[in-house]
Amino acid sequence: MNTTLHTLVMSRSGLASQRVRAAAVIGGAVLVALLAAMLLVRAVGASLPDALAAFADGAWGSAYSIGASINRSLAFALVGLGFVLANRAQLTNVGGEGQIAMGGMVATAVSLYGHVSQLPFGLAFVLPMLAATLAGGVWGAIPGYLKARAGTNEVISTLLLSFIAVWMLYGCVQSEALLRQPMTSGGTLPESLEIPDATKLPILSATSSTGLHIGLPITLVLALVVALVLARSRYGLHLRAVGLNAMAAKRAGMPIGSTLVSALAIAGAFGGLAGALMLQGDQYSLKAGFTSGYGFDGLVVGLLARGSVPGVFAAALLFGFLRSGGINMEMVAQVPSAIVLIVQGIVIVALAGASLWLQPKGSRA
Repeated sequence: MNTTLHTLVMSRSGLASQRVRAAAVIGGAVLVALLAAMLLVRAVGASLPDALAAFADGAWGSAYSIGASINRSLAFALVGLGFVLANRAQLTNVGGEGQIAMGGMVATAVSLYGHVSQLPFGLAFVLPMLAATLAGGVWGAIPGYLKARAGTNEVISTLLLSFIAVWMLYGCVQSEALLRQPMTSGGTLPESLEIPDATKLPILSATSSTGLHIGLPITLVLALVVALVLARSRYGLHLRAVGLNAMAAKRAGMPIGSTLVSALAIAGAFGGLAGALMLQGDQYSLKAGFTSGYGFDGLVVGLLARGSVPGVFAAALLFGFLRSGGINMEMVAQVPSAIVLIVQGIVIVALAGASLWLQPKGSRA
């Protein structure tokens, strides 16, 4: 019994040591990335103190800035959660950008022309969200069906469908017959009308200055559901079995085709919901640049999370604060937007490289 107790204590100690090492390595990677970013800011001739002050002010300089950063991170988290779920079956969903575009288009159409603004009990903002989620799910199910029926590589199909969806969005905001606002002058921008106030996401607290909206608890609940499904449900077992060995799972009587389709459909639904949160909680009108790379950043969030739901939130918050700080740094300190993208890339590469040090020595290629 003493031997068993000693083994248990040692295993827990080893796990704690591994977590401390992981935190130290990731923290060091972020620090290296930030130092490199400072050198880049200096290289373009911008004032480093001004750039840092602008970044901090935009990311966490006020309660509103913190709330805006968290709200931005929700879209990354949703796409990342969908990626993690599908990846359990060894499916790689790179179509978050297109799924966000589909969600944004459908949420805009329902908000503006679905006659929902007068509905009671919060249905005015719920129905556009549900429609966007359904649209994203359908867009994700298409590559799932192709994978199950014809063996089509989901990386290629989800990526190509993203291009199709983004160009569909562009066409919608260019045509008055679709979603473009009426042209009253030559300076009318190619975008939709602003959605009605009733369809905008409610703020969590009217007395708070953070601006956090109802998308936060929705995302947290969905994250909990995903964690439970992956860890404790039959469906989670099916996903893992199909990912490890689809032939063996089929011989065991597991539904291979429906598992593949549903996994990518759920990932797409999360992307569509992300598009609804971006439209109804932040932008309020559909523009040609609506997706703004959020889908591809969400893909990176899912990759960095390495299958962990808490990891998704950690990476999503990092990207949300980076995005907010970068926007303010460009506006206030006149740091070129390309530098902001390079900074994000450095953080991604640094974290991806650091993850190699977290693997057991025998598993490193």
